[in-house]
Amino acid sequence: MESETENRDPASPARLVWSGVTDVGRFRSNNEDAFLALSLDPREVVRLGKEGEAALDERDFVFAVSDGMGGHKAGDFASRIVVDKIAQLLPAIFRLDTMGLGRGSGDILDHLFSEIHRAIVDLGRAYEECRGMGATLSLCWFQSEWMHFCHVGDSRIYYLPKDGGIRQLTEDHTHVGWLVRTGQISESQARFHPARNQLNQALAAGVGHLAPQHGAVGYEPGDRFLICSDGLTEGLSPKGIDHLIRERPERVRDVSAAQGLVRESIIASGRDNTTAVVVEVPPD
Repeated sequence: MESETENRDPASPARLVWSGVTDVGRFRSNNEDAFLALSLDPREVVRLGKEGEAALDERDFVFAVSDGMGGHKAGDFASRIVVDKIAQLLPAIFRLDTMGLGRGSGDILDHLFSEIHRAIVDLGRAYEECRGMGATLSLCWFQSEWMHFCHVGDSRIYYLPKDGGIRQLTEDHTHVGWLVRTGQISESQARFHPARNQLNQALAAGVGHLAPQHGAVGYEPGDRFLICSDGLTEGLSPKGIDHLIRERPERVRDVSAAQGLVRESIIASGRDNTTAVVVEVPPD
């Protein structure tokens, strides 16, 4: 995917406002989704709360959503492994890349995904109850001018530029996703397709050759990003997501942006675990 950038004042560091929430939904007994928010520099990594605000002056910020799959409770175990491994591995990767993610971002994030993939595969080989487990992963890494992303599976990353519209940055690694991209079915048809959850790319889950998608977006004040599991998009269309994030109708003004999305999606569907992380770049 080609990168995008805008002119911006380098003397004024960007600020980020984020919110994240995950919910088991109305019908599941356990939550196989997990999300992560952290900040890091060459010295340390800090796990962040579900909501917050910070300046991108001396630290980078990483947000991720993972949706696990597998046998008896192996799915929730897989997604927890994913977010824990991100926090464990990123400091070393960050220190090795003294130039940050300005160059070679694809290689760095590919390496991170490969290490997580290997860790889940090894657990599946060692423990019968973990055999066949796997997870999706959609990750955004924010620097002062760029958001770099890497992704496998059918969780999603959306970009909502300040001037309007919503664009899905990631491709669903499913046959149904390919049908949408080639214009054979619509997005609304895909939401209810019986094969919509059959993945051809994931962390572990029997996938032999891992081929993550990665790219970058140059952002500016007023832009927003959403990372979500497929449970959210079962209940909300892209148009509905755009409306809830931009307009903040009265029924969701008492909660964070992520809580509003998850609440509305569960009301509309709730068949699956539902997770959202919203990252906003406030206007100057």
